[in-house]
Amino acid sequence: MELRLLEIFCRVVEEGGFSQAAESLNLTQPTISIHIRTLEETLTTRLLDRLGRKVVPTKEGAILYRYAKEIVRLKEEASQSLKEFGGSVQGTLTIGASTIPGEYILPQRIAEFRRLYPGVFPSLTIADTEKVSHMVSEGRVDIGVVGSVVKDKHLLLERFVSDEIVLAAPSSFKKSRVSREELSHIPLVVRERGSGTRMETERAIREAGIEPEGLNIVAEMGSTQALVGAIKSGLGLAFMSRLAICEHVRRKMLKEVKIKGVGIERYFHIITHSKRSPSPATRKFKEFLLDNT
Repeated sequence: MELRLLEIFCRVVEEGGFSQAAESLNLTQPTISIHIRTLEETLTTRLLDRLGRKVVPTKEGAILYRYAKEIVRLKEEASQSLKEFGGSVQGTLTIGASTIPGEYILPQRIAEFRRLYPGVFPSLTIADTEKVSHMVSEGRVDIGVVGSVVKDKHLLLERFVSDEIVLAAPSSFKKSRVSREELSHIPLVVRERGSGTRMETERAIREAGIEPEGLNIVAEMGSTQALVGAIKSGLGLAFMSRLAICEHVRRKMLKEVKIKGVGIERYFHIITHSKRSPSPATRKFKEFLLDNT
């Protein structure tokens, strides 16, 4: 098997189509098709199924992808290590992040890191904490930053920066403080399951003697911006990162509501795979984040 064929195969699987892979690799779609056919003929097995416009790996293709991804990663790591030995850090750096660090912390840090290492091309994917953890565990990204502790023997977690989760309300909300009893009657909008904000909120209020199942949850939202919109429209209040609402509070569009006897502090964590050797770019980025907390 030629390494280039494996690289193209991985890109087709990750992009979910021949045309998308062709565009990202700056090749033509017929060229991609020829390379995949050559790989299938070499291995005498079908690797991809065409389901309409989407392409998905067969069972054999999924097995090959797991090994091919690791082979491609090692090739890139070897190349970057040699460049680092020569005094430069270059290559692609894939980052996964949950919503709050991905939208409010990392963009600025990535820009600063890029000025130090212009040869590195960062790629940031934002998903919930559970998905980012799976991406790191499966080797789909080099490094992750998440908002809750995830138990996975394959992952190495290191504290990054602190955050506070607060109860956000529309500015017209009359109270600035509520009791635990009042909290159980207030309509609440929450993030989806798998969100670090939701996991940390449920953990903290349980420790304060409040059962999440007893709260008046009226809706779930899949993003921070959706929560902000729901609060402004009067659907309910929401537990949110202070980082995400500080500008809205400053402009008097939202307000923070205290809960008597309840404070929710957390840390964002940097996660890497405990068994994989990080690339030079990954290692430098991790050092940069920890040195600039």
